[in-house]
Order: sequence, then C-alpha cells, then structure tokens
Amino acid sequence: MRSGFAISRFACCHRAIETLNTGKTAPNGHTEETNTMMSLIHLGFPQRAGIGVASLLLIGTALIGRGAAQSPDWEIKLGVASYSLRTFDRPEAIAMIKEIGTPYVNIKSFHLPYESTSDEVAAARREFQRAGLTIVGGGVITLQKDDDDDIRRYFEYAKNAGMPLMVIAATPETLPRIEKFVIEYDIKVAIHNHGPEDKYFPAPSDALKIIKDMDPRVGLCVDVGHTARTGRDVVAAIAEAGDRVLDIHMKDLRDLMDKESQVTVGTGAMPIAAIFKQLKKMKYGGYVNLEYEIHPDDPLPGMKESFAYLRGVLDGLKSP
Repeated sequence: MRSGFAISRFACCHRAIETLNTGKTAPNGHTEETNTMMSLIHLGFPQRAGIGVASLLLIGTALIGRGAAQSPDWEIKLGVASYSLRTFDRPEAIAMIKEIGTPYVNIKSFHLPYESTSDEVAAARREFQRAGLTIVGGGVITLQKDDDDDIRRYFEYAKNAGMPLMVIAATPETLPRIEKFVIEYDIKVAIHNHGPEDKYFPAPSDALKIIKDMDPRVGLCVDVGHTARTGRDVVAAIAEAGDRVLDIHMKDLRDLMDKESQVTVGTGAMPIAAIFKQLKKMKYGGYVNLEYEIHPDDPLPGMKESFAYLRGVLDGLKSP
C-alpha cells in the first residue's frame, strides 16, 4: 500500500507539473511553469499530496528540465553567501552548505575572521576543501580606508584563503588604490551595491560610471534585492553592467521596495527567470550566490526551497 501511495502521489505531481512545460514567460518575469509551481504551493498542494514544498520543486525541476541537453552551452553556478549562515560556526555552516547540495561558497568573516593568523586562514581553507567545497570569493569586505597598509591586509587575507574574488564595500576615493592591488595580486573585486541606504553605491550603475575605464578585474556584485529597492529595473541594470558583472547576490522580496519583505526565493516579486535569461544572453559564467538574510536561526529549509526553485528555472533555460 505504501508503495502504491507513493507512486500515486508522484503521479499526481507529474500530472500537475506536466501542464507547466511551456517555456513561456508571464508578465511578472517568471516562466509559466514556475508560476504554476508557486500557485500549487500557495494553494496547499504539497500538504494535500503529502509531500514537502522542496520535494514539489525538485520534481518540477526534473520534469521541466527533462529535455535539457546533458552538456548545456551555458551554465550558471549556484552558490551560497555564507552570511546566510551567520549565526552558525564554521563546521556547522560547512555541513549546511553540503546539505543544500552546492560546492560553491562565498565566505563571510563570521566563518573566517579577518584577525586570523596566516596559519589559521590556511587551516580554515583546508577545512572547506576537505568538505568538497570551493571558495569562490569572500565578503562583503569593507575597503573604505584610503590607506595602502589597510587595503593590503585584506588582499593578503584573500590570497591566503584562496579567494579569487572579493565582494567589497568601497568608496569612490578608495577605488583607484584598490585597482592597484587588484593588478598586483590578480584578485578580482566586485563592488556590492547596498540600496537606498548606501551613500556611495545604491545601485550598480553608481559604481559602473566610476570603474568603466578601470582594469576589467574591477567589477560589480549585483545584489538584486538592493538594486530593486532603488527603483531600478534589475534586468536592465544587469544588462547595462555587462561584463563588469563579476558576481550576483540572489534574494527575493514580496515588495520590491521594502527591505523587510524578504521571502524564500521564488515566492516573491523578483523576476528570477528574466534575470537568468539576461545572464544567459550575456553568457555570464560566474556565480549566483544565495544571500538568505531571513530566519537567521533556522535558514536551512528556506535555503533548500530557494535552491530548488533556482535550479528549476535554470533547467528550464537550458538549450534543448
């Protein structure tokens, strides 16, 4: 009986999600299939079918992406900004990232303090590597003191940690000095915009006009939530930045103007599918790191559901 019930339950999901395989985009920027999955969640379908929300999304991912090529001509790598796990120590954070199922991590200082000695940084780096995780960057790192010694300290930290990129909070005055260290260390920097509260770079375009003639390793980390809160069109902002986009911080908001309305990715108003379509058009090959700022004491369920949704959207965009 239990086997038959499980099969029936899967068949119910199969029939529901089979109707989604259109590939069309709805007015809110999501594909029709992902909108329908969201509707099923809001209507309580997973509970009535006896499955979890993440399970529904994973089944939808498999069905929507079943026709995708095994070797897509374009791929975005989904990672975790470890700020999402800021209330947990490094071993706990590593275990949670592994449970999410991504090998990519952007490390925040909660999990590798700036004050660490070079030996301690090396040991932490090995800890991530032994767990099968790839350090794709660090930050957000504040580089707002226009001083060589201060800036060099953070580049040394990044070098010892094996970070190919630093996501930074800079100022117009410090950027020329930072560029010198980018060239010396061959470590990229991505300026993180922080929305209306940021007096220097509220939106990506505010930094773009300053770095447009700098070394190409000086670029942007587009935080989609903070960008939306400035009233800018997120997709247009990414398109305008072009190859200066070196990193993405992904999140979702119920109200794109309200910082406090963050929700699990896929259940808000962020045009996720349209963002990914623009990144595909640009042949963006970098990382999209989930920055899940809500539920700090129990973030894992929402992070898993966010990843399932993001993976479903990406599978739907793969070349047939």
